[in-house]
Amino acid sequence: MGLFERSLTLWVALCIVVGIVLGRMMPDVFHVIGATEIAQVNLPVAVLVWLMVIPMLLKIDLAALGQVGAHWRGIATTVGINWLVKPFSMALLAWIFIANVFRPYLPADQLESYTAGLILLAAAPCTAMVFVWSNLVDGEPHFTLGQVALNDTIMVVAFAPIVGLLLGLSSIVVPWGTLLLSVLLYIVLPVIVAQLWRRGLLNGGGQAALDRTLKTLSPLSLGALLLTLVLLFGLQGEQITRQPAIIAMLAVPILIQVYFNAGLAYWLNRRLGVEWCVAGPSALIGASNFFELAVATAIALFGFQSGAALATVVGVLIEVPVMLSVVRIVKASRGWYERGAAV
Repeated sequence: MGLFERSLTLWVALCIVVGIVLGRMMPDVFHVIGATEIAQVNLPVAVLVWLMVIPMLLKIDLAALGQVGAHWRGIATTVGINWLVKPFSMALLAWIFIANVFRPYLPADQLESYTAGLILLAAAPCTAMVFVWSNLVDGEPHFTLGQVALNDTIMVVAFAPIVGLLLGLSSIVVPWGTLLLSVLLYIVLPVIVAQLWRRGLLNGGGQAALDRTLKTLSPLSLGALLLTLVLLFGLQGEQITRQPAIIAMLAVPILIQVYFNAGLAYWLNRRLGVEWCVAGPSALIGASNFFELAVATAIALFGFQSGAALATVVGVLIEVPVMLSVVRIVKASRGWYERGAAV
């Protein structure tokens, strides 16, 4: 993990400041960008999301799906947490904190939108940064690769139904056409493009060619993420400067769900006798979010200036420091884990 990636929270914070300042100085420019849409999909954001997501998906070898049986207990635990626990626990936390505890302090017209953004954030597991987290805890690389490949495959068919179900339970109208279009644009097509590109690189120049391409594209991917944040906060700036405590309130359910899901995955793996080198990345994959997809879908469904878009951006803001704290906890607890894990 390079210096730039380790300092991602700092760069995100700077983008927030830059976006707010530019939004106040040039509001008309940002409104024109926000209105550049086709079929409710914002074109500038669509381009930026592809620049973010495709380099990450290039790292994933879908052939690793053949290895999932070797670590079936860890795989089963992580899949259960990612798809049966995390989205639903976030919906519950959003109901507790957004609809009840913080309700008097939040804009009434954005309550449902904040809830939707939190649900979108939790509805898809991270597909890229988990390689970094796994490496930091000396995780079993074949498990991590197999788990990510499996999650990407599940995401293609499960993301839209889970989001639709939870938004429906939260009494939020689901624009199904836009949601399905988002899945096609931000999951299905990038996966196809990335896998075809990966195959071409490996056939043409082997692993060295793939590594060179990934190294070249990595700054572009992060740059696209940061530029997206500038656009978001350029349009959200007035609301944030009026009520800066909104970010802190939105961070509460996100923090709780990260630690809850990481802890639950770690404990379940220990009970099942899973090796620590598998349990560590399992906990981290179980807790992290695919925030690039969440940001893009929130913008497509609810717009640049929505509470949903802001809620997903808060997830980006706290992702790196929170996940690094989970890494430290997992590493510090290795002795405890291995004493209790049944072999």
